[in-house]
Amino acid sequence: MDRREFMKKMAFAGAGVSLMGAGVLRAFKPGDLFAEEGCRIALAKGADTASIVKKSVEALGGMGKFVSRGDVVMLKPNLGWARSPSQAANTDPTVLKTIVELCFNAGAKKVRITDNACNDPRKTFNLSGAAAVAKETGADLFFTEERMYRDMKIGGEQLTMWPVNKEIVEADKLINIPVAKHHSLSKLTIGMKNWFGAVGGARNQLHQNIDQSIADLARFFKPALTVVDGVRILLRNGPTGGNVNDVKATDTVIASLDPVAADSWSATLFGMTAADLGYVAIGERMGLGTADYTKLNHRIIA
Repeated sequence: MDRREFMKKMAFAGAGVSLMGAGVLRAFKPGDLFAEEGCRIALAKGADTASIVKKSVEALGGMGKFVSRGDVVMLKPNLGWARSPSQAANTDPTVLKTIVELCFNAGAKKVRITDNACNDPRKTFNLSGAAAVAKETGADLFFTEERMYRDMKIGGEQLTMWPVNKEIVEADKLINIPVAKHHSLSKLTIGMKNWFGAVGGARNQLHQNIDQSIADLARFFKPALTVVDGVRILLRNGPTGGNVNDVKATDTVIASLDPVAADSWSATLFGMTAADLGYVAIGERMGLGTADYTKLNHRIIA
């Protein structure tokens, strides 16, 4: 479809167009054209998890915009806890599987998956569904080991040097795939805090000034894309979870080029705003992104 045809299609979508600040908010229906030049963040809702993952990424231009043929792609989901998908403590396996498939379809030579699990990694990867995803797709799922960590210059306000998983930073492309859930200290853990699983060392020390630590690590890591799993969100007793009564199905995925905006929009799933999250304000101050996602060219796909 050329530019003229594209603009014509957008004109006919007038009934679904509203303006918010400097950003444009459009509600699309299945079958509509999702990609639009300049879109930086997209929220997709629906009962078909694979479909909403694909549509959210397509709204930003498709995975081919982020992954080139021959790339080694590292996926960083949240795989911290020995919980089943219904307990919403880890990234949903269908979200993870769909991203793997999109990367391979875009020409990735290899897709790798890892996290520094808090519980036994073998049990965690199996219960979360990540092991099955790797087996079904051919992705490389691996446990972290001490030899993988190197002291690196974080260059943050709180963190200057810290052990970082070199496998993550050495990949050609990095994609952040957090689950959105409650956290007892930071209120929520979404994309920016997901980098705690990319480092080693005494991670309990990162909680001493947690908002600044989150922002410092978010400044260090450079994902090509963030895809937030809001299929099921953990409302209470995070980050470990365990009680399905603490879980709410929201059937939502948010794909973003802006990590700060991704966390800000995700907060609304919990009835919160960016103002409720200290690390979002710090991240914006540090120039990591925009807390007010309505200032970005953004989309809602229903």
